[in-house]
Amino acid sequence: MIKSILLSSLLLVSGSLISQSLDIFDKVNSIYDEQNPVLSPDGRTLYFTRANHPENVGGEADPGDIWYSLIQPDGLWSSPQNATALNNSNWNGVLGFVGGSDVIYLYNHYSQSGGTTKSFGISRSIKTTGGWSIPENYTIPYFTTSSKIHGGYITSDASTAVFSLESYGTKGGEDIYVCFNKGNGNWSEPKNIGSTINTKFQEFSPSLSDDTKTLYFATNGTGTGTDFYKTERLDESWINWSDPLPLILLNSDGREMGLRLYSPMYLYTSTTDSDGYGDIKAFIDPNLDDKIEKPKDSVEVVDPVVIKEKKPVFDSRYITLYGNTFNSENKNAVETKITLKSMDGESIASVNSHMGSYALKIEAIGNYRVRVDAPGYVSHQETLELQSDEIKSFEMNFYLQPIHVGATVNLKDVLFKQSRAEFLESSFAELNLVVDFMKDNPKVEIRLEGHTDNRGVEKYNIKLSKERVEAVKDYLVKKGISKKRISGKGYGGSKPIADNENPETRILNRRVEFTIVKN
Repeated sequence: MIKSILLSSLLLVSGSLISQSLDIFDKVNSIYDEQNPVLSPDGRTLYFTRANHPENVGGEADPGDIWYSLIQPDGLWSSPQNATALNNSNWNGVLGFVGGSDVIYLYNHYSQSGGTTKSFGISRSIKTTGGWSIPENYTIPYFTTSSKIHGGYITSDASTAVFSLESYGTKGGEDIYVCFNKGNGNWSEPKNIGSTINTKFQEFSPSLSDDTKTLYFATNGTGTGTDFYKTERLDESWINWSDPLPLILLNSDGREMGLRLYSPMYLYTSTTDSDGYGDIKAFIDPNLDDKIEKPKDSVEVVDPVVIKEKKPVFDSRYITLYGNTFNSENKNAVETKITLKSMDGESIASVNSHMGSYALKIEAIGNYRVRVDAPGYVSHQETLELQSDEIKSFEMNFYLQPIHVGATVNLKDVLFKQSRAEFLESSFAELNLVVDFMKDNPKVEIRLEGHTDNRGVEKYNIKLSKERVEAVKDYLVKKGISKKRISGKGYGGSKPIADNENPETRILNRRVEFTIVKN
């Protein structure tokens, strides 16, 4: 996707630099300082950091907000907008994307009010229908910097991140450090990558190849200005590197920073032909495919968004499942655990929602059960059937019932054969959810209530609804729930919740519910 979009937007090149007659970033670059350009994985959105703009969250004194631009049909990039939800009055920048275009990693920490924070680290935000979620902070031990120049990069599997910091053990100005994801939101402390790269001067804007063996960075420690270099990692220590080599096709008399590789293009910033501040530039190299590493054959994300399928996360067969989780009574966001299971009950992946928002990468074609759990709430489960690999994302929102006396839960997936009290095979997943709920809350007692539509003879409807209530009770008891905790009654068609005259809504009246009578 990125390659085709870039090729269409970069048709006209003159020599090594983009032709001045077709400046695809003409609406993006300004009299302000543009740095840290990052493309979304689908290639349609360009994110960058703009300093001291009056529309920044902190106004003209703000050292940098994240802005974004969209690719247009003519191959040019649109006038940018401030990505307000991703900004505070600190320096803000994009580290990269994990698992697709809907999970973004950010440099720095965020406060819930959007103001300045004194802590350092990284953050993660998830794209929802309402925009980007409030960034979730991740703490990196001993992560700090006294520099006003920031930069970093995270790999697409969230396993490794590199940063430019003036911190503990810095050899001069800014040095490059590496951190490793230890899982469950935990990161290793920054490790200085050694004197082969880090000088007594400044090293900036590091990025890595997909296999993490090649490092690209900028430095002013070679006496030629601030230029780009590349080096190869020689072992697993991360302190032994080959002698850095200059990227002579990119380097100019100006100041180059913020290099990212998007085959067949280098994306970066330079002060060449600008107003003294950084402008976003692009360089086409038709042989770039041969110069950078290809994605790994398998990727396992060691991030709260857990992907257990060992397949490339950018495979077109994958989509992003995302959404929000709410309290069904007051519609407030609820922190939950979302578990994806196969239809036979095998766990595939899981993720914890943050501020009620979640995102999860899954295969685009398949049948799943999505279970949502939260302390103090009745667990919820729904079936998800995906039949097309043409969509890139799918939204599922969940409303969880708080556990309290009087709360009623509709067991909408507990279904019966027509006019009988025998379960359909698809009913057992939700019945087992009720079993789990009763076992997890041993003080809870429930009253089962059976209902039918209003067709037929009422006394037969009442008898049928009672039999179905008994069938549910018998199943729970066989699964180890004390019968003393379960009462029940059949109401026939006397308590409809939908129009009985409409065949499409009439089915909603044929239901079994339970009400919590003791907690």
